[in-house]
Amino acid sequence: MNPPPPDRRDGPRLRFALLGDSIAWGQGAARPDDRLGPRLTGALQARGHDVEHRVLAVPGARSRDLGGQVEAALAWRPTLALVVVGANDLTHREPLDMAVGALADAVRALRGAGAEVVVAPAPDLGAVPHVPAFLRDAVRRASADLRQRQADVVRREGGRVADPDGRASHAFAADAALFSADRFHPSSAGYAVIADAILPALEETARRVS
Repeated sequence: MNPPPPDRRDGPRLRFALLGDSIAWGQGAARPDDRLGPRLTGALQARGHDVEHRVLAVPGARSRDLGGQVEAALAWRPTLALVVVGANDLTHREPLDMAVGALADAVRALRGAGAEVVVAPAPDLGAVPHVPAFLRDAVRRASADLRQRQADVVRREGGRVADPDGRASHAFAADAALFSADRFHPSSAGYAVIADAILPALEETARRVS
């Protein structure tokens, strides 16, 4: 009788930290299990990874707020980190150089401590229902500019960019039901879309650890 195939759960446990803003935290989801952390953790477990996760994200956070989150993460010593940030930099009109520099610092610190890092950059806020039609093009351009600059520094610092083609943003633009009642944060269905868009990069990165 042949022995069973090796179980990847015998490998090192993934210590998965989520940093960033309200999307990383899960604001708008109807149930805690619908938030990004539990969804992604469950998906990684279904693919054979042994995962524990910790959410260090703070609703309302901008890129400049990542320093404190990184400090808390490093005390926990994660092996895998997901950073979701950028929406609040756009809504507060943060200077791009400041926002991008703060993100670069965060990725550099996490990588320097040995963590693999995935970043989900700024969404297209032009898809938000309450953005006036006459502003949508300008908001889309601002979103794309920040997103591109984020992607550039993440790759330069050794991280991986999730959803590089903006698949989640396209889905939100086409279906307002993906927003929660506040018409800004994702609904539970919206978090499912975001998780699916992030998962390929996250799982590929997780394999480096496991």
